[in-house]
Amino acid sequence: MDRRAFIKATALSALATQLVPATSMAAGNKKSMIPQRLKAGDKVAAVAPASAIFDPVELEIAKESFEALGLQVVPGKHVLDRHGYLAGKDEDRAADINAAFADPSIKGIIALRGGWGCNRVLPHLDFDTIGNNPKVLLGYSDITALLNSMYKETGLVSFHGPVGLSYWGDFQADQLRRVVFDGEQTMMQNYPQEDGALAMRSNRARTVKSGKAKGILVGGNLTVLTSMIGSPYVPDMRGKILLLEDVGETIYRIDRYMSTLQMAGILDQVSGVVFGHCTQCEPQKGYGGFTLMEVMEHYLKPLNVPSYYGAQFGHIKDNHILPVGIEAEMDADAGTLRLLESAVI
Repeated sequence: MDRRAFIKATALSALATQLVPATSMAAGNKKSMIPQRLKAGDKVAAVAPASAIFDPVELEIAKESFEALGLQVVPGKHVLDRHGYLAGKDEDRAADINAAFADPSIKGIIALRGGWGCNRVLPHLDFDTIGNNPKVLLGYSDITALLNSMYKETGLVSFHGPVGLSYWGDFQADQLRRVVFDGEQTMMQNYPQEDGALAMRSNRARTVKSGKAKGILVGGNLTVLTSMIGSPYVPDMRGKILLLEDVGETIYRIDRYMSTLQMAGILDQVSGVVFGHCTQCEPQKGYGGFTLMEVMEHYLKPLNVPSYYGAQFGHIKDNHILPVGIEAEMDADAGTLRLLESAVI
């Protein structure tokens, strides 16, 4: 990617920016609050709301990556703190988030990494300040807790996508430009990873239940979302398209989490399910174990709503950016998910 061309394009896109946050009604939740788009030269806060950053060079790499995208990075006060395996005490990690939303000079917030810890900061977040200052929030994995709680409590549209410490290359830069800078209504579709192959051998999307569906996007990491059940921070799932992905889980644990979603009544409420990659979720060796597809079929087929597995998002290098709180249309047979509205203004 040509860096100068990228910065020029993002600067031109800023001409379309409006001053008043747009809203759209999402059934069962507050009105969706759409943040202002990022543009070249904007300041973004780098926060560490979950696991600790053990090597300061990781912060430097993240900072350089976003500076290459034309942004100014302002690290939170506590990003290099340590409290056990967490990036500082719960109140301090939450304070960095609250400060970023309260600071008018900060236009976006980037979570540096996931891991574990976001659930612990939720009681310390100032949702009134967040709701009065809608801004771009980007992250995934454990950041699922922030994305969904903020949508539930304020209606804020946020972005399930790479964290600051993720690999940032051409694909991710293009995703950020299209979704967060330009407000493009993108379509997620898996691309072939083999040159010259007559058929797609990997990175395939697989239909679980045929059909098309529309709905507001919610969800993210399966383990984290399941850990939030029973709390006041889970969005109303009625009519939503549920996004799920995971990493480093055995099949029986995925089975357990899907069972929890089922028993909690969440699966019965959604209009469709898109399961991304389950990275390093290998089946049990030998006979007697279920495959991941068999687990998906067990829980999703009886719902009689469209669903597919293997979509190109999750703990993978080329991870699509998907806005939580925006309406989209899925096609389980084609393996596509298309945004129906812009996620930024």
